[in-house]
Parts: sequence; structure tokens; C-alpha cells
Amino acid sequence: MRLLFRLAGIFAVSSLWSLPAFATSTGITGHTGKDGATCSTCHKGGALPTVAFEGPTSLEPGATGQYSFIIRGGAARTGGADIAVSSTEAVLQAGANMKKLGAELVHTRPMEFSGNELRFTFSVIAPSTDVTLSLFGAGNSADADLTSEGDRAATTTLSITVGKGSPAGPGPGDDDGGGCAAAGGASLGALAMLALPLALRRRRKS
Repeated sequence: MRLLFRLAGIFAVSSLWSLPAFATSTGITGHTGKDGATCSTCHKGGALPTVAFEGPTSLEPGATGQYSFIIRGGAARTGGADIAVSSTEAVLQAGANMKKLGAELVHTRPMEFSGNELRFTFSVIAPSTDVTLSLFGAGNSADADLTSEGDRAATTTLSITVGKGSPAGPGPGDDDGGGCAAAGGASLGALAMLALPLALRRRRKS
């Protein structure tokens, strides 16, 4: 009887140990690095993979762009991804083996690498106004043992200019309401002060 209790205890502990892997096997949001957190919070110990976005870096307002998120290297058995965008006016659409979870895109299940590479495809619908977007992506390269040990994740970003992009702020020499105009007012006042003695001298001579 004691043996049964011991076996039950071992099974319970091992189940709890693998819970993080099962909990995130169908994707988790908030780990792209956009808000600071990354997949490396839990997945660590393995070889570091490389991750990259492929797709257009400029879009017309309201246009749809096709993108890929690629994970290379690391343990390279199975992998997953989390993708976010900086603007709430931009829309992410899931491609094969991805799904929408909140405002982000995640994998539907741990996906197998092909050779040393794993690709996820998705699309971005640009806002209807000029803006500069940032895509945030995190990719985990796992050893497929259903634990977070021996896995490793990496993050990357991609900037997308929509239309003319975000308006630039005033430059060093631009007039922001208190620059050249204020300086010009001071110069005119100084000239007036210099001209006053000359006017008084002319009056005295006359």
C-alpha cells in the first residue's frame, strides 16, 4: 500500500514538473519582448536559435502584407512562436499552424522542424493612416521532451512603414513656437535699444 502511495506521489510531482510545457504547448501570449517578457523566462538551457521576419518593410495604408517568421538552430526538434504588433489599429491574421489569441498570434501545437528550420506564415493588415509599425516575434526551439529544460528562445523585431510613416517631431532648427520667433523678438528689442541713443543725438543737434 505504501508503495502505491509513493508511486502516486512520484507521478504527481512529475506531472506538476511538466505542467509548464503542457500549458504552453498550444501557445502563450505576452512573451514577444514587446512588454519586456520573453519565452526565455521558462525555456532555458538549450542552444540559442536565431529568429527573423521576412516580408515587406513598407505598406500602403489599409493594405495587407504577407510575412514569415523563421526559427533556425537550437535544439531544432519542435518549436513555437508568439507574434505581436505595436499598434492596436493593425490586424494580425494567422497562417497555417497559427491561431489568434487575443491580439497576438501563437502556434497551434509544437511544430516539427524541417532540417534546421521552422517557418510560420501570417499576414498584417495595415492601419488606414500613416504610421510606423513594429512587429515583435519570439521563437522557441525545443528538444521535444515535454519539459522546458534544454529549450531556448530568441526574439526579434521588424519595422514597417505604413504610407509616409509616423510624423517626425520638430528638428533642432525647427520653430516649435518658442524658437526662432522668440529669438527674433529678442533681436528686434535689442536693435530698438541701440537705435534710441542715435535718435536722441539727432534731436539735440537739431
